[in-house]
Amino acid sequence: MIRWTYAFIDRPAPDAKRAASFWSAVTMTRPSAPWGERGEFTTLSPEGADACLVTQAVGDQGGAHPDFAVEDMAAFTARAIRLGATAERSRPELTVLRSPGGQPFCVVPWRGQRTLPPVLTHPGGTTTRLDQLCLDVAPDAFGTEVAFWAELTGWDARPGDHREFHVLRPPLDLPVHLLIQRLDEPRPASAHLDLACSDLTAGRSLHERLGAEFLRDGDGWSVMRDPAGGIYCLTGRDPATGE
Repeated sequence: MIRWTYAFIDRPAPDAKRAASFWSAVTMTRPSAPWGERGEFTTLSPEGADACLVTQAVGDQGGAHPDFAVEDMAAFTARAIRLGATAERSRPELTVLRSPGGQPFCVVPWRGQRTLPPVLTHPGGTTTRLDQLCLDVAPDAFGTEVAFWAELTGWDARPGDHREFHVLRPPLDLPVHLLIQRLDEPRPASAHLDLACSDLTAGRSLHERLGAEFLRDGDGWSVMRDPAGGIYCLTGRDPATGE
């Protein structure tokens, strides 16, 4: 069983500090000192709650990926491989895998995390929560990816309000959920962050003031680019429920 979830915000190494600063401001979290073998990670810790966001300096253009904290890493990893995942590397407290469609994810030990970060209230009353990773998959991989992630997580899986989306929601109160999106054209698997936002117009203005760039509006969401070049979305979901 998945006991905790993380969203890893992967950004090019030259822009990693800028990314950590921006996402710390957006989520009202405290950035840790850099850690890891090369100082590539920065944990973003909320006040009075357990951390679920980490920025990572990477050697490519970046993106995002989920980490799943579980009680039995070996059993969960073996199950993922039986379902079609590929293990890329492993050490005692981390296993890196790829889904059948190529999306990276990691398995880590659960360390008792229980307390979710709160819904954030910004000046003017707009509320937000970074609570979702959207997995962007090619059209011919969509069905396979939906089946894989639903079976691996054991979460409730259902079609979204738009035909190109499939929603996965955990039975436990976990901080980061999954959305699977079918792209219009083939391309390598990727993922981006989604923030639930009570007011898209006010949320967009807030993020622009913090250094983001507005790209375009969709049907109930706004596509943004952070100061490190990463794409993410503000979505018109209820920050308290995620619906």
